[in-house]
Amino acid sequence: MHELSIATAIVERADELARADGTDAVSAVTVRVGELSGVVPDALTFAFEVARDGTALAAARLVVEHVPAQAYCGPCAEEFAVGMPPFFWCPRCDRPSSELRSGRELEITGIG
Repeated sequence: MHELSIATAIVERADELARADGTDAVSAVTVRVGELSGVVPDALTFAFEVARDGTALAAARLVVEHVPAQAYCGPCAEEFAVGMPPFFWCPRCDRPSSELRSGRELEITGIG
C-alpha cells in the first residue's frame, strides 16, 4: 500500500509548514487527489490516521478534494471527462486527445 508512504510524506510536510508558520497543532490537512494519480482516497485517509500518530498532527483530519480527469481536444476545442478507466477520444469530434488537463494531481492545498 503506497498510500502509507504518501500519508507519511504529507504528515511530515504539513508538520514542517505548520512549524515554519509558528503553529504547534494542526487540525486539518487538505489535499487534492487526481482521478488518475494512482492514489485511492479511502486508503490515503486510513494511512493518514496511522501516520499522524505521535506527531503534531495526531488530532488532524485529512480532507480530500477529488479532481476529475479532464482532457482537451485541440481540433474542436472541447474539454471532456476521460473517466475511469480513461478514454481519451473526444465525444464531440471522435478524435483522440493527447492533452490531459487535470487528473494527476497529488498536492497539499491547505493546513489549518
